[in-house]
Amino acid sequence: MDYVSALVPPVVMAVFFIGVIRVIVKTQGGANKAKEDAAVDAALARVEGTQQASARGDA
Repeated sequence: MDYVSALVPPVVMAVFFIGVIRVIVKTQGGANKAKEDAAVDAALARVEGTQQASARGDA
């Protein structure tokens, strides 16, 4: 029975890991992809704008 108790944690972690990967794969793309892409683009634009403004202020 020691082998069963030794195998249970890795099996549980493997099942959990597979579940996480499946959720990640399923949430890629789809109807929300355009919204998520727009949010990322807006965040990047804000960061780039801030960096450019601070660079102009330092020069």
